[in-house]
Amino acid sequence: MAQNPRRAVLFADVCDSTAIYESLGDTKALALINRLLRQLDEKVAQCSGAVVKRLGDGMVCQFSAPDAALRAACEMQTAAFDVAPGDHPKLAIKVVFTYGPVIMEGADVFGDTVNLTARLVALANPEQILTTQQTVDSLAPELQARCRPLYPMKIRGKSDEVMVCDVVWRRDADLTETLRRPGDVPSQWNLKLAYGGSMCTVEPAGSVRLGRDKANDVVVASTRASRVHARIFGRHGNFVIADQSSNGTFVLIDGNSREMVLRREEAVLGERGWIGLGESAASHGDHVLRFRLERQKSQ
Repeated sequence: MAQNPRRAVLFADVCDSTAIYESLGDTKALALINRLLRQLDEKVAQCSGAVVKRLGDGMVCQFSAPDAALRAACEMQTAAFDVAPGDHPKLAIKVVFTYGPVIMEGADVFGDTVNLTARLVALANPEQILTTQQTVDSLAPELQARCRPLYPMKIRGKSDEVMVCDVVWRRDADLTETLRRPGDVPSQWNLKLAYGGSMCTVEPAGSVRLGRDKANDVVVASTRASRVHARIFGRHGNFVIADQSSNGTFVLIDGNSREMVLRREEAVLGERGWIGLGESAASHGDHVLRFRLERQKSQ
């Protein structure tokens, strides 16, 4: 038996559990979260995985193959999303998995693969699955097609940057196609911005400025917007929005229940959603733009 067998290590965490406990009280919140965790346990078992241990309101799991881990991650997100909201706060989880050599001690796993997975959890958003390009390369081709490169990341303990990838898990026909074929590169995506009946296209190497001033590329005619409010630009095949405003930039990704608030910060835009300048994008006022990714047409 190999001393360092290869395993897929998966971390799943319940998001904002503190707020759930404060809203419902300890007894009800614990029962609700435990009910969700039991459902996640079942999804792991159905995909031939094993729950190694619980960490607070999360879990560490291991699988013999990365394909099984991806399928489990998608099933876990679906289970969490389908939990009936009722009168309680909406539960959401974030999931990360990687594949590589581990040290086995009984049922537990240790080593660099486990450490990398744990550090990537901090990068994941609610209702998101993250992995690495190295893990994606180990997947079956049909599962690689469900993964999209996001950005390279410097991870503590790693000499080289790690390419972080997003897994499309929703069974939604309206999702942007994310098939990866031989020769595909991340730069084959354009970003479409819609505002006030007009459409602006941002190419992979392009950049646009958003704001109230007429010198901007996209003029947002709202008193909520700063004169020079934000910039969107391509980086490593993705599109990044950088806030430069007084009141912040709000990004609401389709399908996510939680909005990102940027204050002199950057964030990678997802497949489609809404951008609010100076106020929440959820209100859909004159300060809000619509965005979506679109694959470039072949020449």
